[in-house]
Amino acid sequence: MRCALLAFCVVTLASQAIADGVGITKDTMSVVVETEEGPIEIIRNQDPDARLGEPWVKTSRPCPNFCIQPMTPAAGVTTIGELEVLDFLKTGSGILVDGRVRTEYEEGTIPGAISVPYTEAADRLGEFGCEIDFDGWICEGDIPNVVLFCNGPWCGQSPSAARRMIEAGFPAENIYYHRGGMQNWNMLGLTVTPGKS
Repeated sequence: MRCALLAFCVVTLASQAIADGVGITKDTMSVVVETEEGPIEIIRNQDPDARLGEPWVKTSRPCPNFCIQPMTPAAGVTTIGELEVLDFLKTGSGILVDGRVRTEYEEGTIPGAISVPYTEAADRLGEFGCEIDFDGWICEGDIPNVVLFCNGPWCGQSPSAARRMIEAGFPAENIYYHRGGMQNWNMLGLTVTPGKS
């Protein structure tokens, strides 16, 4: 009888541990997103003792270049957080753009993100529905929403990309800025995948 009771308690505690896993929200344990490589499940790290590794534990970087960025990088741009990024990925209502340099993207990115380094953003508006003409880009009609991110609140790459895109003719109201970027994504223990080379 004691063995049966002990086995019941162990199974009950194990079931409770699974039920009390580290969720994204209280109602969402994971989000499955479609990528070019197939579906990827985004979850939070389930180890409650997990810690950030380098370079995400650094708190101080020299400014310039690593100055704290404003909440909004340009007029008309909407700043969003991780839940909104997940919603964009789930609904397919935006293109998630990693604005960091290619090597950083290849080391690890948010699943479903494409690489458009900030130095190339204004030259690649054709990938976002704009058409080139003699005077530059025409961005009219059914232009998709673009979600830009880089390394975090101290990273100027995606804010620079946003400003360059707007100057080149991309509508500011179609740009969303994930200010927390990879710093917050990693801090929250969310899934990171290598960017394709």
